[in-house]
Amino acid sequence: MRSVYAKILAWSVATLIISMGLFFVISRQIEMNLGAGDVFRHIQALELEQTTRAYEAGGQNSAADVVAQLDRVMKWRHYILDSNARELSTGADLSALVARLEGHWGRPISSPNGLIFGTRAPDGRYLLIVEAPFSIELWTLLPYYGLILITVAALCWPLAFHIGSPLRSLTRMVDRFGQGDLSIRARSGRRDEIGTLSRSFDRMADRIETLLTAERRLLQDVSHELRSPLARLSFATELVSTEPDRDKAVMRIRKEVSRLSTLVDALLQMTRAEGDPDSGQRKDFLLDDLVRELAEDCTVETHARGCQLALSCAGNISMRGDRELIHRAIENVLRNAIRYSPSGGSVTVHARTEGDDAWIKIEDAGPGVPEEELPRIFDPFVRVDNSRTSATGGVGLGLAIAMRAIRLHNGSIEARNIHPGLSVTIRIPLA
Repeated sequence: MRSVYAKILAWSVATLIISMGLFFVISRQIEMNLGAGDVFRHIQALELEQTTRAYEAGGQNSAADVVAQLDRVMKWRHYILDSNARELSTGADLSALVARLEGHWGRPISSPNGLIFGTRAPDGRYLLIVEAPFSIELWTLLPYYGLILITVAALCWPLAFHIGSPLRSLTRMVDRFGQGDLSIRARSGRRDEIGTLSRSFDRMADRIETLLTAERRLLQDVSHELRSPLARLSFATELVSTEPDRDKAVMRIRKEVSRLSTLVDALLQMTRAEGDPDSGQRKDFLLDDLVRELAEDCTVETHARGCQLALSCAGNISMRGDRELIHRAIENVLRNAIRYSPSGGSVTVHARTEGDDAWIKIEDAGPGVPEEELPRIFDPFVRVDNSRTSATGGVGLGLAIAMRAIRLHNGSIEARNIHPGLSVTIRIPLA
């Protein structure tokens, strides 16, 4: 049985049938034990006492009057017998009826006309037998059970539809998504488990669409970026056999190989940054120590460029995250600032806390970035014209890697021109 509709309906009907069976058994048990209670026994004892008193005081006629009165009031048939099983009011022999009640005195037994109750007087001289013209038969209850069954089935059908319909819709969406329709979404507003499943599917679909789109874009960008250095490398290898200055040709080959190596390394870094966020090592560390360490590591580069590095860092900035990713992000921004700073210029690094966030601001004194290009500088393989070109040796992935590393920590990174120079601000939640 593969249909949710059928399973819910079958389970509901089976539950109802079992419940009705138990109800019938309990009803029969109640029927068989009806009269065993103290109240019912007291009523029978009172009827027996009234009838025997009338018989002893006025004979058969008085007993007959009392029996007739009881039959009229109770709507049952009453028999008062002596110890020989003869009825007091008519003298009829009811020994066969008494024989049927042997072993069942005080409890009802079934008869063709309903139920029979029997009670003995304490001294055993008189007997009271009552025929109640009613009975609880299964066939008489079948129409009611059928009505209950139809009602429950009618009520369970909307439930089955309410549960099964969104599951079928979700199945169709999963099939379409698997066939390549990456835009399909459930957009469910339900608050139950099915709604949770639908929202999980939407999040998964968003993630997969983002990754596949990024992968396609990355492949296009990589193919574009590799085409030029490979062409130059091929041209340089041909020049080795014809160029008089072979050392110059070899140097060109080495330069292109170095550029390819840098490109591949940058691609690997970005791939790691875009990987599973849970795969990183999230630990507590001091962000101020990390910033000071980076500033010290970049001293050689600043001296080579003829610029200065100024550090303003608050102490004891403790945070939790992947230290290696944060290190890579800040390092890429810092080395980018040093690369584009002019000789005699300065690069400043500020690190502080504000509320629950850590703020790192890195400023250079370079030419800045055209305003229309600012939103794009964090995209892969984007290199702005003028001084920020491939001539500086970059491949356009440093800031893209930094952005992905910061986003994995639920932070943000943005850039703005400060005339002269560029200011990059990084915000990272401490927790």
